[in-house]
Amino acid sequence: MFLNRNLLNQHPGQAPGVRVFAVLSGIESIARGILISVFPVAMYRIFADAQQVSQVYFAIGVLSLLVTLTIPWVSRRVPRRWMYSLAVTTYIAAAVLCALADSSLFAIGLAMFTFANVVVFVCLNAYIMDYVDRVKLGECQALQLFYSGAAWTIGPFLGIWLMTLWKPAPFILSAISSCLLLIVFWIYRLGDGKAIHRGSSVQANPFGYLFRFLHQPRLVAGWTFAVMKSCGWWVYILYLPIYAVENGHSEQLGGALLSLSNAFLFLTPLIIKTMRGRIRMAIITGFLGSGCLFFLASVNPAGSLLSIAMLVVASMFLIMLDVCAGLPFLMAVRPSQRTEMSAVYSTYRDVSSVITPGTASLVLLLAPLKAIFGVTAASLLACVLIAGKLHPRLGEQRFSKIKSDRLAEETGTG
Repeated sequence: MFLNRNLLNQHPGQAPGVRVFAVLSGIESIARGILISVFPVAMYRIFADAQQVSQVYFAIGVLSLLVTLTIPWVSRRVPRRWMYSLAVTTYIAAAVLCALADSSLFAIGLAMFTFANVVVFVCLNAYIMDYVDRVKLGECQALQLFYSGAAWTIGPFLGIWLMTLWKPAPFILSAISSCLLLIVFWIYRLGDGKAIHRGSSVQANPFGYLFRFLHQPRLVAGWTFAVMKSCGWWVYILYLPIYAVENGHSEQLGGALLSLSNAFLFLTPLIIKTMRGRIRMAIITGFLGSGCLFFLASVNPAGSLLSIAMLVVASMFLIMLDVCAGLPFLMAVRPSQRTEMSAVYSTYRDVSSVITPGTASLVLLLAPLKAIFGVTAASLLACVLIAGKLHPRLGEQRFSKIKSDRLAEETGTG
């Protein structure tokens, strides 16, 4: 479905285009999308308590963050193509383990799957920053989401349905998809990316790049947007199915709703066309819309179905943020810092996977599960204030100064 002759016959010396990365994202989305709604329900079956599930996810999130922070150090010793390949192989091993295991072993399989996802994400973003012009980053983000749309739309419901028929079924399908991803990656021959001369100023401290990140406000703002957007998705993916089950709805409802929300991914071409040159406004709209709807879902007295419906509509705004929230970060990264800053950027997923279940565990000590939606709303709305400080012509500036951007990329001053 994703592949065509021109892509498969790509020359070894030919720079890969945005469609190459969209294809890789699309195939990986099959491996992940089939399990995204299976993991929370399977964990809830094992522990039968939302707080214990939160604690397991919190522990995995902390370990995943540590893995992410060490990737730049590892990348200086292990070629990127082998890091990517090892991560995809870990996808396969994790899926097989989860298919066979219960209780603690299942949690280990979930942790392995999470760690593999971190490495794949870092490597793919480093490849994108190597080969995709800054002015095409928005197009690349949108095309990745578009190619992933079918997997994220069908996968969540299909995974839950297959698990009700035979528990190992969704994990086996995920493992097969991961095998396909590994094959296609080697067909594309991406290698180890571009070699960037770093000079003699590379710090011996493997975490020294964090200080360079903290001294660039636009990178910090873009990373914060990505964290808060990801927290919104974590609440939607992890706690919406549990909320539905606790209110007497079927296990399959959560998967069906996630599939419905992911169907909005097919709107990404329209989103990128609408927001071109108006990135700041798109970010503000995404956070404002999702924040207001999460808040209404938390205070709604009319019943669980209306709250669920509000969260589904909120997911449309989260998809808008998937397209645009990370662009301020990706547009500001210097060529000499691609691998390091790609690792920093990818920590948004790990940080959100720590913040979300950690905060939820505290909230559940004092309030019902619905209160988690209110806390999420507050964090999303806070990002509206941060987004208001972005340059009003952020996207327009990049699209109108292509030559200066390319010069900056070549000289390392951008």
